Amino acid sequence: MPLTLRVLCPDQSVFDGPADEVILPSTTGQLGVLPGHVSLLTALDVGVLRLREGNRWTAIALMGGFAEVESDEISVLVNGAVAGSAIDPSEAQSQLDAAQQKASGFEGQPNSPEKLLAQQELLKARARLQATRANG
Repeated sequence: MPLTLRVLCPDQSVFDGPADEVILPSTTGQLGVLPGHVSLLTALDVGVLRLREGNRWTAIALMGGFAEVESDEISVLVNGAVAGSAIDPSEAQSQLDAAQQKASGFEGQPNSPEKLLAQQELLKARARLQATRANG
């Protein structure tokens, strides 16, 4: 029996359907979920959720949030998410390049708020690009 996965943002439902396997970007590392997984609640980092339906993998870029696993149902509540298939790879690469350049401009300021924001934007841009490469 497959898992039921729901990926929800404040303004939209990004995915609602079956999955045979789900890999979540938890704050402590990658977390794999198969049918029969023990119940859990975990914080999610900015990263890529991967789900498998049969032999097909799909990627969704997540912008941080939480996931709950309960009775073969996974609810993912995130600040933002976008399916990898909806992201233009060349635009994602351009955004990553711009974010890397901006983040490198704060090297002499170890804990400035601007540097922390630039690093967060870099993580988001990297996740979006990775999601374009993980579909198929």
